[in-house]
Amino acid sequence: MATPKALRQSVALRAGSAAFLTFWCLLAAFPLFWVLVMSFKSPVDAFDANPLAVIFGPRTLSDGNGLSIVDIVVGLAVLIYAVRFAFTGLPRMVRAFTSPGYIVAGWAIGAVGFAVVFVLLFFGLLPILLNVLNALVGPLGEPVLGLTTEHYKAVWVENEFYRNFLNSMLVTGGVVTVSLTVGTLAGYGLARSGSNLAFWILIAALVFRALPHSVLVAGYLPVFINSAEILSPILGENAPTLYGQPLAVIAVLVAINQPFTIWMLRSFFQSIPVELDEAARVDGCTHLQAFRLVIMPVMWPGVITTGLFSFLLGYNDFLVTSLLLDAQNQTMVPAIAGYFNRETTTTDQVEAIAAAVSITAPLFLLVMVFQRQIVSGLTAGAVKG
Repeated sequence: MATPKALRQSVALRAGSAAFLTFWCLLAAFPLFWVLVMSFKSPVDAFDANPLAVIFGPRTLSDGNGLSIVDIVVGLAVLIYAVRFAFTGLPRMVRAFTSPGYIVAGWAIGAVGFAVVFVLLFFGLLPILLNVLNALVGPLGEPVLGLTTEHYKAVWVENEFYRNFLNSMLVTGGVVTVSLTVGTLAGYGLARSGSNLAFWILIAALVFRALPHSVLVAGYLPVFINSAEILSPILGENAPTLYGQPLAVIAVLVAINQPFTIWMLRSFFQSIPVELDEAARVDGCTHLQAFRLVIMPVMWPGVITTGLFSFLLGYNDFLVTSLLLDAQNQTMVPAIAGYFNRETTTTDQVEAIAAAVSITAPLFLLVMVFQRQIVSGLTAGAVKG
């Protein structure tokens, strides 16, 4: 449909808007691109003052680590196919093999399965096939671009960064599960409540959300430190000390995140017509059955969008996790900060960069897999509330 003449932008305005958006995208993407390139180079190349040396890695190439033209072409083709499959094929498979009542579980299994298969194929099987192919194509199989994965191997295998990854998944999984369970029930109840008390509850929740995180940590800290003594009358001598354990972090992050989750889910529930509840009740459903069988299937985009924000809170948190977790149970973000803060060689610094790049992979996977639900959820939430 043609845009009305009165609403058409001038050529100068469109050019200026396009230039500004292009500049902003380049400015935002450059740090991630640069650290990604540095993480695959030898320390000499990674910290070279010449940008071309950082990109092409002559020292890395001279050390016998590099990619040929065949490696680059085939690798890019596999990456493009994987991204297209994540956007199109994976959603179709999840919808085809998952019943409506278990759609979230289907998405979770699909995302994890996609990640595991991609890692095994791209980093396990593909290098073996490319080595054989490079030996057959002659000059095209000669390395032309310096690249090494030794820093990632050192981080994940030698430094056991996978432990920090598992701790992050435990914390974020707990935060998302508790926040969404409580948030959906509370958001639905407040959205359908005609009482003025619901408004004041939401205002109190908003005030609580505005408190600095350090205040909440300081308030919970004595309780966690003395938890063994507090729980001993109930659990006896086996009462645990919560300080340093993931459960303590989950409790604090849920307390921080819950007001936002309730506000957001209430907005989504308000965008769903009340007539759906009434029709379900007329058909014989109880309030809980109407909520579970009629309202929730419509609400999945909003739940997934809210769950993504909850995931980001737990995944990216530094203050709470660094204060409440010991070295054994540290998550990825404070662990990476420890990499950069200690006295290190240039090799250790490149390993720290590789660890920092590694934590972005799950975020890209989430956005690729759930991008349709996120867009749908944000649009629905903007309609009303």
